[in-house]
Amino acid sequence: MKKQTILLVTLLLFAGSVFAQAPKYSNEFLSIGVGARAMGMSGAVVASDHDATAAIWNPAGLTHCQGDLQLAAMHAELFAGISKFDYATVATHIDSSRTIGFSIVRFGTDDIPNTLDLIDASGVIDYSRLSSFSIADYAFVFSYSKKTRTPGLSVGGNAKVINRKAGDFGKAWGFGFDLGAQYTTGKWLLGVTAKDVTSTFNAWSYNTELLEEAFIATGNEIPKNTTEITLPKLIIGGGYRTGLGDKFTLLAELNADFTFDGQRNVPISSDVISVDPRIGFEVGYSNFVFLRGGMQNIQQIKDVDGGKSTIVQPNLGIGVKIGKLSIDYALTNIGSKELLYSNVFSLRLEITKQKK
Repeated sequence: MKKQTILLVTLLLFAGSVFAQAPKYSNEFLSIGVGARAMGMSGAVVASDHDATAAIWNPAGLTHCQGDLQLAAMHAELFAGISKFDYATVATHIDSSRTIGFSIVRFGTDDIPNTLDLIDASGVIDYSRLSSFSIADYAFVFSYSKKTRTPGLSVGGNAKVINRKAGDFGKAWGFGFDLGAQYTTGKWLLGVTAKDVTSTFNAWSYNTELLEEAFIATGNEIPKNTTEITLPKLIIGGGYRTGLGDKFTLLAELNADFTFDGQRNVPISSDVISVDPRIGFEVGYSNFVFLRGGMQNIQQIKDVDGGKSTIVQPNLGIGVKIGKLSIDYALTNIGSKELLYSNVFSLRLEITKQKK
């Protein structure tokens, strides 16, 4: 058990140095997205997200938040409950054209057994020496958005602070910026988000004193302080919203994620740029109940016989709006190549000040 803990910590501590050389998927917990509504639509919401969750998807969308103040929260348990993904935000209008928001995102695995001191100096297993630790990623995001003088056009930006912790063994602090814009004309919706526009740098530091003796005894290299880099990502989306009769509405949206960190296993890929498409839809009835669906993670995989096949990840969701409260649910696969789906729940509450 001691060797297993050393191996786990070694992999975690060296993650930063690996990403510094090949920065794919750095700070990837922020690429998961937030809110069951968006996840049910496979994240294809960069043009149509007009509630508090836009702080993460496209900060420009905050200008469309209903009410004077809007609260949003989400909870998901992933990988059969091993990890937990939580999110909360508050957004409020400064005036008729400007909106600000503050969000907290946490992705973590808790109560990991630490068996480094399980065996005492005499070689006896002493369970009173057993402890636990958590591995968690945090993001603190301040958002600002503004309606421009061009009708239908809003712009926004995020300033975010990243904190990543691997128990007492290692931690990192990082800073980054996002920019976004949304444009609405008639039934058409257009949006663009540039994430980590200046690149986001996470500075890792390690408490090697806790592990130096064990690392030397097991032949592991002692990690050194390093920097992890998150390269920019561009997300472009277009959507169409229309009515279907007197009570039904339909929203369909197509997004494309452009990454610049080398070749990825996505439909359009090169040594420089990769393009990952996703599509989502939402059917509403009387602004009360909503059915959602989408497709993402289109990939080619090798079969046992050496051939190739294409796989697609479908997502489903449903939501209800009762007065100022929206309750959303999504069944989605987060971060797993296997068909391991998770339940995602989120709430949104609109608060309107009473007029005197």
